[in-house]
Amino acid sequence: MDIRQTLGNNLKHYRALADMSQAALAVKMGVDRAHVSSMERGQQNVTIITLWHAALALDVAPNKLLEEQADG
Repeated sequence: MDIRQTLGNNLKHYRALADMSQAALAVKMGVDRAHVSSMERGQQNVTIITLWHAALALDVAPNKLLEEQADG
C-alpha cells in the first residue's frame, strides 16, 4: 500500500477514535480542513512536521500514523 494511503487511513481511524471532525483536527493542527481531507484520501505528501502536528493533535505516537494495519 502507498504510504500516503496508509497515513490517510490511520489519520481517519485515530480521528474517529477521538470523536473529532476534520475541522476540529485541522484547527488543532493549524491547517485547513481541506488539507486534512486530502491527507485522509492519500493525496498529500505530508512533511514530517505535519505528521508531528497530526500525532500531537490526536495524542498518538507519530509511528502509529505510519503503521500498516492488518485487514479484518
